[in-house]
Amino acid sequence: IAHHRGAAAHQADRLVAGLLQPVEHRHRDQVAVFETALQTRYRTGVTDGLAEMSDIPVLRLPIPENPAPEPFDPAMITTMFEQMAEDLGGAIAALDGIDDGDAVAVRIDTADIWFDINMNLSRDTGESLMDVAGLILGGGFGPAPGKITVNFDTADAAWLSAYAHLLSGLSDLMIAFSPTDAIVRTLAANDAMATLSVPSVPPGRDWGIGDMGKIADLIAIVIGALEQQPDPVLTRAAHAHFLDMIADNRTFWARVAQETDNDAEWIPNKKQQTVLPISFPTDTGVRWQAVLADAEALLNGTLLIPYWRLGDDAGINLARLFQDPPLVDLAGMIQGVTLVPYMENGRLIDGTSMMMFNELVAGDAGLFMVVLN
Repeated sequence: IAHHRGAAAHQADRLVAGLLQPVEHRHRDQVAVFETALQTRYRTGVTDGLAEMSDIPVLRLPIPENPAPEPFDPAMITTMFEQMAEDLGGAIAALDGIDDGDAVAVRIDTADIWFDINMNLSRDTGESLMDVAGLILGGGFGPAPGKITVNFDTADAAWLSAYAHLLSGLSDLMIAFSPTDAIVRTLAANDAMATLSVPSVPPGRDWGIGDMGKIADLIAIVIGALEQQPDPVLTRAAHAHFLDMIADNRTFWARVAQETDNDAEWIPNKKQQTVLPISFPTDTGVRWQAVLADAEALLNGTLLIPYWRLGDDAGINLARLFQDPPLVDLAGMIQGVTLVPYMENGRLIDGTSMMMFNELVAGDAGLFMVVLN
């Protein structure tokens, strides 16, 4: 999917490697980090229900149903994110080789990209990029956009690297709070209850006991996964990825501000137009970088998180939580006993930057965050 331009071919190769990691030589070349994760979900039948309800990246993406899945392995989710973390590491390494002065241009037609979710080496219904991630590409602003051709350039390489760091950090946290044991306990409880009685659902009810059971299962899994001692090596790695994400995002905005072309832009500067079905206000970059500055201050502990039992001059140091995470106890975190070692005097984040950004984008801050990273 790449059109290399003269002497810049080696930089374009790096961007392609970042876009398509891990590259597998099949009968096509549109492969990506997500494909392995989506195939794992398909293979084990994790296609809807709790997966989409979880709202967790990759797990929430819609994929076709597998009519004959393998037996579900409770360790599947942790294994999937471990593989993602490894694959994303390759993407980041490839993208790190692109510098400010490199001339890069990779023209991508989104209609050409698809994921071999059912692993049959052919493109089937539900496997296109727009089927799987169209709503995300459109920023959640309505139906999936139609055909989009994007010219990924030097600036966009930094944007992509930032996104890779974000997903790497989230993957590390998912592994640090592995849900495997919680899933095992939840499934065992379901099996035990099923041997006793199967509740009936009155005719005509749109919201039955089965739906409530799925929500109860999800809550049990989430709480069970959180209430444990997370691996500090992984929480520290996630912390580093989030800081690198912010650094790469700054690099992106610095590069895009210097662009003078207007060629199928992904996220534009003030004089460019985007190919996405989104209108970027003039000061988007400035306001978004202010939000990132607050996030960086939180990650570095120079701004503190407000806590309901503290006043305006004390809060929770997020950096210390990442570096030396406690044994998580939700009741203790609500009451405060678990968080006391992480409380200190200092300046609190006040949310002004996010409020101003939200005003700029007419209340659609959450949707813009998906695109801007």
